[in-house]
Amino acid sequence: MSFTVPRSTLRPEIASGAFLSEGRIMEYSDELLRSILTRVKTVACIGVSMNPVRPSFYVARYLSLKGFQVTPVNPMHTGEILFGQTVVADLAEVPGDIDMVDIFRRPEHVPQIVESALALDHVPQVIWMQIGVTHPEAAAMAEAQGVTVIQNRCPKIEYQRLFGELRMGGFNTGVISSRR
Repeated sequence: MSFTVPRSTLRPEIASGAFLSEGRIMEYSDELLRSILTRVKTVACIGVSMNPVRPSFYVARYLSLKGFQVTPVNPMHTGEILFGQTVVADLAEVPGDIDMVDIFRRPEHVPQIVESALALDHVPQVIWMQIGVTHPEAAAMAEAQGVTVIQNRCPKIEYQRLFGELRMGGFNTGVISSRR
């Protein structure tokens, strides 16, 4: 299954290909983010950590608890089990098709990851770069192949915000229910 997000769902400055300054939150419409988080089923989490206090661990765990099929990717932990899935060394080893690549690596590693994603038989629908991760050239390369790119955002935070789980002024009880 594949989907295309119409550029009309993007804010004008993003639809035109403009990027905001380094270190700022990228501007994406709620409609676009909601569409991605509703349609994506399989996620390859690049740079996932086995350490439960690391963001890559708890974001991947959260997504798996929400019903996404998350494949952890980290060559340092190949063969270990995380969230019921075997950790693989790279994208080419992910079993089945990948809908979204979630990148927890420094920006200088992004072009190689994007190239690997674009070389797959089934090109992912979405490349998602975590907070603090942007790479305009790699993003343009993916977008030229019809891939939707999100930069400097976290799917966990966006999911919580868009689907009413983010509690403002209080604390989240940690109750997690499946979206499916």
